Amino acid sequence: MKIAIATDEGKTVSQHFGRAKYYLVATVENGQLVQPELRDKPSHQHFANERHPDHDQPGQPHGYGPAEENRHARMAEVINDCQVLLCGGMGLGAYESMKDHGIRPIVTDLQDIDQAVKAYLAGTIVDHADRLH
Repeated sequence: MKIAIATDEGKTVSQHFGRAKYYLVATVENGQLVQPELRDKPSHQHFANERHPDHDQPGQPHGYGPAEENRHARMAEVINDCQVLLCGGMGLGAYESMKDHGIRPIVTDLQDIDQAVKAYLAGTIVDHADRLH
């Protein structure tokens, strides 16, 4: 099993999925983390020069529309070998998109990556969907 964690430096869970610079991808074997790998993650900075007419239109839910779906797909592609994604906060569109790509997103209030992964493995992590925006 592989778990992806949105992060900016590889030690803490990013509080904003869209702005995170990296994914820390941890392989879990026999309940232990092995082979941690830091992967570049497409983020808001990568998409800053892209202009789309449907972005932030009145009445358009945050994170929905063809442009956002394309961005989320590019974010999911980097971790398409992972089953779970841990982050500290994300938009509803990104959350639903990760699920559509077969990745279970979990919004956690745990900031330390090791603690968050241990809580997931123990089955005690809480998905704070109330933190979706």
